[in-house]
Amino acid sequence: MPAMAESAGPRGCPTIGYWPVTYAHMPRLTRSPLLTPDFDLYRPAQEHEDLREAVRDLATKQIAPFAAEVDDQARFPQEALEALVASEMHALHVPAEFGGNGADALATAIVIEEVARACASSSLIPAVNKLGSLPLILVGTTEIKEQYLRPLAAGEALFSYALSEPEAGSDAASMRTRAVRDGDEWVLNGVKRWITNAGVSRFYTVFASTNPDERSRGISAFVVEDSDVGFSVGELEKKLGIKGSPTREIYLDNVRIPADRLIGQEGAGFKLALQTLDHTRVTIAAQAVGIAQGALDYAAAYLKERKQFGKAIAEFQGLQFMLADMGMKLEAARQITYAAAAKSERGDADLTYFGAAAKCFASDVAMEITTDAVQLLGGYGYSREYPVERMMRDAKITQIYEGTNQIQRVVMARHLLGRG
Repeated sequence: MPAMAESAGPRGCPTIGYWPVTYAHMPRLTRSPLLTPDFDLYRPAQEHEDLREAVRDLATKQIAPFAAEVDDQARFPQEALEALVASEMHALHVPAEFGGNGADALATAIVIEEVARACASSSLIPAVNKLGSLPLILVGTTEIKEQYLRPLAAGEALFSYALSEPEAGSDAASMRTRAVRDGDEWVLNGVKRWITNAGVSRFYTVFASTNPDERSRGISAFVVEDSDVGFSVGELEKKLGIKGSPTREIYLDNVRIPADRLIGQEGAGFKLALQTLDHTRVTIAAQAVGIAQGALDYAAAYLKERKQFGKAIAEFQGLQFMLADMGMKLEAARQITYAAAAKSERGDADLTYFGAAAKCFASDVAMEITTDAVQLLGGYGYSREYPVERMMRDAKITQIYEGTNQIQRVVMARHLLGRG
């Protein structure tokens, strides 16, 4: 094929290659000859920026001071929970008709980002509340929403999400947890693994097979309460990072629940699980962006204060290049995360792709930036007296949970090949 070139086409219209460009059919885009400060495309609305300022102030004053202790003691960040509940930021996404703020997906992402900048463990309070309750918001009846979303919005309960099992991680359709109908009840038996905030949450969205022969088409979703007879949790997992967010197995031993705790339709649970993750992978991207921002901010301040060879090491071009790359990649991660959040709010058809892309890219960037932050601090970065080593450990999980980044690349490839 000959090279593309512009030439004169019919009636003097230019052509690019073989295709004529007809100006009459082009949209008219007008602009002022001067700069246009109110051109609001590609930037959050003022109310989002006001929210960011408020959350950053809260996180700096009431969450960050406890972050190192929470990590060192591997304890739940109770101070963060109380601060978030008091400011109504613990479950910002709950619709207003059920007592919440009805915040959009971008607002929720900004809250998670700013809390993660101070303490990644604490950011899992709003993130997992959305993950656990979103199935109800998507397909639940008015009655089940009223029963469970209202106490969540009031700060009376946390909500967890139970999909993974010991033998069903990335291959979630292979789950062995069973739910059997018995009159007006369902009876659940099984084990769920890697459940964030297990033992702290009151409510759990649990996925179980109601028809094993149908595999993914035989999975249903239910609400289980921590007070249900036969429900229990295991020991705390000893993790590399996010130590303040408890991770445990949950055990379901003949747990009987009312039939009306089924979320959506029987057999539609696996589709619901994937639909939920399409939306909430955006929150993991936001968490990754926040962790990376915290590391970049700390490293930049350190470079200006640390002196070697008679001057601040910020003056060394090699370190400037590292810092510039960190900032560039972080902003790219933030932009794709915010674009994905907007798609989540609109319910765009390509959300699956963008949710996977945002989560994958932002988490890879967070791992890179936090590792470079440790490098910029040298030996101090490797010390627990400084926060960047904690941020590096915390960043790692963002490449793993809610679908490993290898699985995200499978999701994206299927979309690009038209197989999604």
